[in-house]
Amino acid sequence: MKMGLEIYVHIPFCIKKCHYCDFLSFPAEEAVRDRYCLALEKEIHQTAVFLGSEKTRRDSRHKEIVSTVFIGGGTPSLLSGKQVMKIMDCLRDHFSFRENVEITIEANPGTLDAEKLKLYREAGINRLSMGLQSTDNASLHRLGRIHTWEQGVKNYQEARKAGFSNINLDLMSALPGQDLCSYVDGLKKVTELEPEHISSYSLILEEGTPFFSSKEIRRQLPDEETEREMYEKTKEILQEKGYHRYEISNYAKAGRECRHNLGYWDEVPYLGFGLGASSCYGGARFSNERDILTYMAEPFRPFEKREDYARQSRKEQMEDYMIFGLRKTKGVSLSRFDREYGCAWKEIYGEKIRRYEKIGLLIIEGDNLKLTDAGIDVSNRIFEDFLL
Repeated sequence: MKMGLEIYVHIPFCIKKCHYCDFLSFPAEEAVRDRYCLALEKEIHQTAVFLGSEKTRRDSRHKEIVSTVFIGGGTPSLLSGKQVMKIMDCLRDHFSFRENVEITIEANPGTLDAEKLKLYREAGINRLSMGLQSTDNASLHRLGRIHTWEQGVKNYQEARKAGFSNINLDLMSALPGQDLCSYVDGLKKVTELEPEHISSYSLILEEGTPFFSSKEIRRQLPDEETEREMYEKTKEILQEKGYHRYEISNYAKAGRECRHNLGYWDEVPYLGFGLGASSCYGGARFSNERDILTYMAEPFRPFEKREDYARQSRKEQMEDYMIFGLRKTKGVSLSRFDREYGCAWKEIYGEKIRRYEKIGLLIIEGDNLKLTDAGIDVSNRIFEDFLL
């Protein structure tokens, strides 16, 4: 089976910015959201024409087959069900989808209802990723979230009734004022809902956010030892509940791994649509306009004319292969490295790998190089060392 093509669609709108968020997102009036959706459809159409992948009855052999679609944000669920349906119809009009295509939409509690979820299912969306973030209402308020835990549970149950059988729930740890007991209690509450997938990650203070500049927030953060205990408890509890970790921050029931994310780490080519969306296609990386007024006036520009368009060098491709692949718990295939780049991995990375093997941070099992549990703890440091 060919690798296929992944598609990412960015919806930058939210009701209000969370205090920790540094994503390209912002509130906008309904009229702006309407104009944006029209520009998005125009970009999809013009991109397909540019690629020569316009759907025709006569020639379906040359179109790349889309294996996954991910609608992210922002808060994509701020759009109406009909707007999402139009976006999905536009994608299908211009690209061919694999029969078992995975289509995910991110959603925040407080922006969902039964009717909207029903329309999402009718649009072909078969995976829901909900940003619960915490089961504690005081923490949710502190984070700047718009919802309560109770609203999250209600929306989750509505999603089940609408027919969603593949749901991810996001959960954050190391929050201000959070201790180990409250985190473990929250994690257990989430597992009781029995989602197919759980993304669990620590709060990071990103520059430019209210949390980053708040001394009070910094004083309330758990210490490193507590954060470490939260991390260990996450692994322990989720494993007991039947979830396996397949990536540094992601856990899934058997066969319910996020295929879109796996494709990203396996370097499947992808096209990004929408404000600021990034693409990796045809051996190059590039992204969209980040100013919304400019984007809506001219949503498509030929790839080579993007300001940040850059062909990937062989060195950069090798770096991406190792760094992205090592995020997966199964690691990377060393023989595939040799085949892909026409040189032995030992020549390029042998010395570094041996050094990390000796101190127990990397391990080779059969053909696969992967991080140990201790290596995952310091993965960012190892990734930096794999830059050539």
